Amino acid sequence: MIVMDYSYQPRRDILCIDVKSFFASVESVKRRIHPLESYIVVMSNPDLEGGLVLAASPRVKQEYGIRTGSRRFEIPKNSKIQIVEPRMALYIKVNRLIHTIFNEFVAEEDIHIYSIDESFLDVSKSHALYGSTEQIAKKIQQTIFQRLKLVTAIGIGDNPLLAKLALDNEAKNNKSQIAVWHYEDVQEKVWRIHPMTDMWGIGGNTARNLNNLGINSVYSLSQYDVKALKRVHGVIGEQLFYHAHGIDQSVISKKYIPKSKGYGKSQILKRDYVNQSEIEVVIREMADDVAARLRKHHVETGVVHLSVGFSNEIIDKGFSHQMKIYPTSSSIKIIETCLHIFRTYYKNRPVRQIAIRCGKIDYEKELQLNLFENPEKTILTDDLEIVVDKSTVLVL
Repeated sequence: MIVMDYSYQPRRDILCIDVKSFFASVESVKRRIHPLESYIVVMSNPDLEGGLVLAASPRVKQEYGIRTGSRRFEIPKNSKIQIVEPRMALYIKVNRLIHTIFNEFVAEEDIHIYSIDESFLDVSKSHALYGSTEQIAKKIQQTIFQRLKLVTAIGIGDNPLLAKLALDNEAKNNKSQIAVWHYEDVQEKVWRIHPMTDMWGIGGNTARNLNNLGINSVYSLSQYDVKALKRVHGVIGEQLFYHAHGIDQSVISKKYIPKSKGYGKSQILKRDYVNQSEIEVVIREMADDVAARLRKHHVETGVVHLSVGFSNEIIDKGFSHQMKIYPTSSSIKIIETCLHIFRTYYKNRPVRQIAIRCGKIDYEKELQLNLFENPEKTILTDDLEIVVDKSTVLVL
C-alpha cells in the first residue's frame, strides 16, 4: 500500500468558509426569516416556465430537491416555496460585509475569495489573538451570524485542499457545520470519499477517464502508478495522485495559486498575413483550442494574454497585451477577449506570429454564475461547449 510521509509537507491552518445557499439566505434575512427555516428560491425570469433557479434555501433543497440550475416548471404547484428575483447589487454588498469580518481575524494577504459565497483563510498567524484554529472558526461563524444572520459551514485543514474537502464532505452535513481534516485523516476520510466526483477537482469527464484506467475510487487513485498517470493525463494526472493523498502545496497570499500556472498556444504562420479577417480567423481557432484545454483540465482563466509578431520585413516588431476577465473557460469569452485586444492594438501590419496565453488559473466552480451576465446565457453557453468538446473527442 502506498502511504505518504507527511513530515516533509508544509502545514498551515486553513479555513474554507461557505455561506449556505448565499443568495437565498440573504433574501431570507431581508424578510426576517432564519435562512435554515425559509422556503425561498432566487430565480431569473420567474414569470416564465423556463425560469432558472440561481439559489435555493436548504429546506427547499432537502424537501423538494430544487437546486441551482432547476427550472420554474420543476417547482410543485401550491408549495410553500416563495420565488424571488435576484438582487445582485445586494449580494455583492453583503459579500463585502463578510470580507470585512474576515479582515478582523486575518490580514488581507491571507484571504482568497474563491467565489461570491466561499473563501479560504490562512489563520496560522492569528492564534495569539483568537485562540486555536477551531476557536477561530467558531468565532468567525458566530460573528457572521450575529451581525448578518447568515449561516456558514467551515472546513479546516492543513492545506487548502484538505480544508475544502472537509467543508464539502463533512462540515456541510453535521450539526456544528465545522469539520477538521488533517494529513493523519487521509486514509479514513479522503480515501473514503464516494463517489469520486465528490473529490475536489474531479468532474464527470475526469472520472470517466480515470475509470478507463481501472480507477474507480479515491483510494485506487492514491495507489495508481503516478508516472503512468502523468503519461496519460500530464501534470493534472500527477496532481490528482497527490490530491488523493491529501497533498496540496498551494499557498494563500492574496490569491490561491494552483500548481499549473497557465495554458497557451503559439504559432508561426507559413506566410505574412495582411488581411485582418484572415488574422482573426487564426486567432479564433487558437483561442478556441486553448479554451478547450482549460475545460478538459477543469480549470478557468482570469487573465488572457495576446502577443502578435509582425513580419521580419518591417521595423515594427508587434505588440503584447493582456486583459483581466471574469474567471472562465468559455471559448466565446476567451475569443472575444483576444479579438478585443487585437482590434485595439493592431495597425494594419503584416502578421507572422501569434501567441495566446491564459493565466491566473484556478479550479472551475460547479456552477459559478457571472454577476454581470444573464444567467440563462451562461448555462446555455456552458452546455453547448461541453457538447462541442465531446463531439471533438469523438471525431479525433
